[in-house]
Amino acid sequence: MTPERFQKIRVVLKRRQPDLTIIMDNVHKPHNLAAIIRSCDAVGIGDIHGISSNERKVGTNLKSAAGSNHWVHLHIHNSITTVLSNLRSAGFFIYAANTSERAKDYRSIDYTEPTAMILGAELDGVSPGILSQMDGEIMIPLDGMVASLNVSVAAAVILFEAQRQRKEAGLYQKNRLDDNTYNKLLFEFSYPDVAKHCQESGLSYPALDKEGYIIK
Repeated sequence: MTPERFQKIRVVLKRRQPDLTIIMDNVHKPHNLAAIIRSCDAVGIGDIHGISSNERKVGTNLKSAAGSNHWVHLHIHNSITTVLSNLRSAGFFIYAANTSERAKDYRSIDYTEPTAMILGAELDGVSPGILSQMDGEIMIPLDGMVASLNVSVAAAVILFEAQRQRKEAGLYQKNRLDDNTYNKLLFEFSYPDVAKHCQESGLSYPALDKEGYIIK
């Protein structure tokens, strides 16, 4: 760990957006997982959710996602009920990416509010049972012959619109993580191997000095 990299990590964490997230409904392909996680990190999302009846499959595919999951925590759930309940309790508005007649242009949504977006796998889309529980449906207007975008491309398009709105609203200009979360992630991003050892041994993380060195 160099002081320069430590400062970079600090800057990244201070731009994290804890009230913006996505939910992937049975998205399993490694290249899609990797691309979506990379886009989430790029816009400052630290926690996302995956709905899957096969947690092992997602875990295995995530390992082949070229390490992109190091910066973003993917929470795997076998049911969406608890996820939606927790997000709603935290004040989130929840939208599904869909191509129905009810869907609105994705740019019409106010992403400066606590927002979660659900994206489904390319072939199946978002599960029908989920759509009735949404605050709305959003779509990306297309002017070509194709009916839909790859799920990772769609995620990137929507996420960067959310980033644009949030930057204009000044939401990236101050630290939005609570102190405990910020300090925890700062250590885990800086010293992942040491953090893993501490977790396995039930130890508290060591303190860090201003340049990112462990205080012994």
